[in-house]
Amino acid sequence: MMPRLFAGLLALCLAAGPAAAQQVITLNGAVQFNDDHAFTKALVKFEELVKKYYGKPINFVLHKNSSLGLEKQYFEYMAQGRAVDYAIVSPAHMSTFSKAAPFIDAPFLFRDLAHWNKVLDADLLKPVADEIAQKADVMLIGYAGGGVRNIFINKPMGSLAEIKGLKVRVQGAPIWSKTFAAVGMSPTVIAYNEVYNGIQNGVIQAGENEAAGVESMKFYEVAPHLAMTEHAITIRPICFSGKTFKSLPADLQQAILKAGKEAGAYGREIESSEDAKKLEALEKAGKLKRVPFKDRAEMEKLVAPVMAAYAKEIGADKIFAQIQAVK
Repeated sequence: MMPRLFAGLLALCLAAGPAAAQQVITLNGAVQFNDDHAFTKALVKFEELVKKYYGKPINFVLHKNSSLGLEKQYFEYMAQGRAVDYAIVSPAHMSTFSKAAPFIDAPFLFRDLAHWNKVLDADLLKPVADEIAQKADVMLIGYAGGGVRNIFINKPMGSLAEIKGLKVRVQGAPIWSKTFAAVGMSPTVIAYNEVYNGIQNGVIQAGENEAAGVESMKFYEVAPHLAMTEHAITIRPICFSGKTFKSLPADLQQAILKAGKEAGAYGREIESSEDAKKLEALEKAGKLKRVPFKDRAEMEKLVAPVMAAYAKEIGADKIFAQIQAVK
């Protein structure tokens, strides 16, 4: 009897083995860049922190170098609850679900890095995050970013007069086209991965990006002059699929929320501190030349009424006033 019972228990354990192994959760992440980029580092930190706080077996697969497409696709996948569970996505790619989302990353919204940090610490972006969670079913669990954006051009330009009519690629959200048009440029929306060829083929003359993007995409090869407009400081939310999140055990959910916040802060620290260093290294290597932009204050004045009108139009005027009020 005992051998038969033992054999039965053994068979039961063997049968349960594969099922138990299958219960280890796998989360899929996506990023457009390689290991050296601040976004990738932030997502790797997120993985490390989730494992630490969860304390149970869990698998992470981070798909790098745009192997699953671009940020716009990642956001759509997360909204649908398929292919991508977590990613860093520019707010410009959330505009289908939330008109206010691109506004948190708009040109001339922040005075400087100190102002930007205070706004994030005050959690003033929560109403936007709530709207995105409700309409897209994607959670903003942390805020990375911190790169200062400038304009890379195929010729040296350092004034409003020189950039008049400049064919520059901007992000897809309307606020970017509106603000760049307000200062006299000719903004055009093309996919991020087509910018290099666009400049090379004369379709556009310029683009705008933070140092990490200029470096990783090698934009300096086709546009080696960087007009120091310092027109935006990036906010790059760490996003998590709401559909995936709801399917996870409570202790893992708590680990994800805690890790997201901390990984976002880590990403901000990396990118904001690396920004100037990357530009200095590119300039020292003779790949890029920084061109002082003398009309930044005038540019800001031209953009101010456009920003105020747009904030009112999309119902973000309260958030805009709160951000401006932060000293």
